[in-house]
Amino acid sequence: MALTLAEAAKLSEDVLLKGVMEIIIKDSPILQKLPFIDVVGNSLKYNQENALPTVAFYAVGDTWAESAPTFTQKTATLTILGGDADVDNYIQQTRSNYQDIEAAVIELKAKAMRHKYEDTFINGDGTSNTFEGIDVLCTSGQTVSMGTNGAALDLRKLDELIDKVLGGKPELLLMSRRSRRDLTHLMRQLGSMEFGQDEFGNWVQFFNGIPVHIHDWISDAKTVGTSNDCSTIYAFQIGEGAVCGLQNKGIQVERIGELETKDATRTRLKWYCSLANFSTVKLAKLVGVRPVT
Repeated sequence: MALTLAEAAKLSEDVLLKGVMEIIIKDSPILQKLPFIDVVGNSLKYNQENALPTVAFYAVGDTWAESAPTFTQKTATLTILGGDADVDNYIQQTRSNYQDIEAAVIELKAKAMRHKYEDTFINGDGTSNTFEGIDVLCTSGQTVSMGTNGAALDLRKLDELIDKVLGGKPELLLMSRRSRRDLTHLMRQLGSMEFGQDEFGNWVQFFNGIPVHIHDWISDAKTVGTSNDCSTIYAFQIGEGAVCGLQNKGIQVERIGELETKDATRTRLKWYCSLANFSTVKLAKLVGVRPVT
């Protein structure tokens, strides 16, 4: 069964681990919503759904034609994400009356882990010990283009992007801050702004009933044709049949203890994680999005 990090944090009895997980999911719509399958071993081999089988109407006595769904066999390998948080014993002992230095250092390390995962969630290419992000996992057939050299955001193109995701509406629209500003501008011109609260109590903008979230690792400087100021908008469903996280034993916090070579105490944060897209039609992207002028 796939669990989100928020649900896993509720089940944890380790106070330090629970705190680290809460820091990691804070302010991250991806890690708040994305469920994770616990993988046994270091990888998961799965069949990615490409197309449904066909059916037909038949007359009495007709010969029935067999049709099977098509799949692509994929392998997602877990990667090692983490870092060591070293706290100088002198500083911890002499300045802890102002602030718990160890807690502050671990908090910053947890935030860095969140940022690295979010970056890789979009831009990971499977090299340099990373996993493949949704930009790579999205197939060419699920790509909508703004044109040869890109173009300013058009609501009709955004509708086309949403229509690419089959089996229900996308659960997220993910875009850069610039694209979100442009979308807001277009919606204000129509006099049709939609806001609501998510399950965490945060106020979120909606488009066609779909939550719109910003992502700081979506570039506004991609090159499409002759234009080098293009961005990408992603639409996808999440879950075990769509875009889903993979992990082995979840986020782990290890007390390494006193170091031999310096007067410091080390805590290690690590996460064996990856990402999978179980169905090509659950993920789509709109490329070549230029700024609205």
